[in-house]
Amino acid sequence: MKEIVVAIDFSKGSLHALDYAIAFANHVKSNVMMVWVDSHTNQDFAFSAEVNEFREEAIKNMEEIMKSKKGQLKHGKLSYKLRKGKVYQEIANQAKYNDASLIIAGTHGVTGYEEFWIGSNAYRIVSYAPCPVITVRYDFNIGPEGIKSIVLPIDSTLDTRQKVPFTVELAKLFNADIHILALYSTSIKAVQRKVDNYARQVQKYMTDAGINHYIESLQADNITNISIDYARKVNADLIAIMTEQETTASNILLGPYAQQMVNHSPVPVLSIQPKEIYSISTR
Repeated sequence: MKEIVVAIDFSKGSLHALDYAIAFANHVKSNVMMVWVDSHTNQDFAFSAEVNEFREEAIKNMEEIMKSKKGQLKHGKLSYKLRKGKVYQEIANQAKYNDASLIIAGTHGVTGYEEFWIGSNAYRIVSYAPCPVITVRYDFNIGPEGIKSIVLPIDSTLDTRQKVPFTVELAKLFNADIHILALYSTSIKAVQRKVDNYARQVQKYMTDAGINHYIESLQADNITNISIDYARKVNADLIAIMTEQETTASNILLGPYAQQMVNHSPVPVLSIQPKEIYSISTR
């Protein structure tokens, strides 16, 4: 991996995401760039001096982080960038400019709301990103061995298999197991056979790649809840999903599947957009 971009707003969640990113980078030997975005408009400040003070405070905070964290990154360079604009767009723009391999962002989860921009922008960052994104809760700690177990849900959508190559590469880097989870969101046999067929294709891909893997099939009225429950059951370190997934009647009321996963999963979520989305997401 070339570079990992981390969204920073100095909240507990974003600083934890930085620790996660550094631990991740040490396994894959990549650089880490922290990105802070000034999302205020000129109308938010009565005097121009306030704008300068706000930015200077951000620089001071970044320098303190650099001083305290620099020695923890073993194989790459730690740096930072300040940008101005809409948070999710500027994070995406910086990742695109750096040709980053991955973005890591913190989420506040459902236990409370912090008055910072990372938690509320996490799903937008995922939606606009030009590369895969890992969202991580502030209370999840990556172990010394890194990622050892990945859950890979497979559904009936055409895009569901597009996450497989990147996930397999991650598994190789961490020597991780992959749990293929075939999900039936309907009782229609033809659709279930399609899911089974996709799961077998994924299983063959993993066998050819030399990845240790397991496969299980489950009926899923809510694919978010089932995926999270299964990830807990196998003690997973990561759940890999596509940003555009199928919806059922129960999921429509709760919001898009990917958004539910990003906002509610206690396990870090790797979100990958369908290939055709990447080319237009940052326009």
